[in-house]
Amino acid sequence: MNHRIALLQMTSGVDPLANLAVMEAAIADAAAGGAEMLFLPEMCGLLDSNRDRAHGHLVGESESPVLAGLQAAARKHGIWVHAGSLAIRDAGGDGRLANRGFVITATGEIAARYDKMHLFDVDLPSGESWRESNAYAPGESAVVAATPVGMLGLSVCYDLRFPALYAALSGAGAGVIAIPAAFTVPTGEAHWHVLMRARAIENACYVVAAAQHGRHEDGRATFGHSLVVDPWGAVILECAAPGLAFAEIDPAKIADARTRIPVLTHRRAIPPVVLTQ
Repeated sequence: MNHRIALLQMTSGVDPLANLAVMEAAIADAAAGGAEMLFLPEMCGLLDSNRDRAHGHLVGESESPVLAGLQAAARKHGIWVHAGSLAIRDAGGDGRLANRGFVITATGEIAARYDKMHLFDVDLPSGESWRESNAYAPGESAVVAATPVGMLGLSVCYDLRFPALYAALSGAGAGVIAIPAAFTVPTGEAHWHVLMRARAIENACYVVAAAQHGRHEDGRATFGHSLVVDPWGAVILECAAPGLAFAEIDPAKIADARTRIPVLTHRRAIPPVVLTQ
């Protein structure tokens, strides 16, 4: 049986409650459209590079109005929600935030959490400079969650460039992988589609990538192009503008891809590399 999913492509701004209102409407529309699960982008609750302005909105899970609102809306409309990621102030660690994704059940419970493992610290040729590790601590665990659309592997944005994570997720049973993102325009134009398709092909998994899109209130621009890629690498959904879109997850395609090219069963532990002069 196929599973109907929905993706929300967003242009999140600096007001968490305004962002929440967009997501609450999307949850209602996704449920009305027959989706079993809605996927949201990275930093769906707040996208603000001005740390002084953002400071008052950075709270722990129990104080987050966005997380509470998403849980309430999921419960009201009876739909699972993958909250791509939120900036969460963690009680432990060194005071840095967590870039944390949440899987929320149709009864509003949190079924799984994932903290982004790979942090985006780069200087781009365009002149953009990003130091995610200044504000965020890296996650330490890979996560696969049981959901109505299948076993779901969790990741966030820059994780996309590290295939070992996805091998671990598919090896642990994931047939669908979420890659919520807020990709920059230069890196998106160069690498977004090819990396998304590669992760789907090499793991024989569906990839569901809900993305931020367009010019944001804090001045940054994101690439958009939210995608659903099937296990054979075909793009079955691509979003051109902010808004809600639907796609189908067919479990038979996962099984078929893994039968045609059984990459998961052919994987071997890599021995130490031999260096020669």
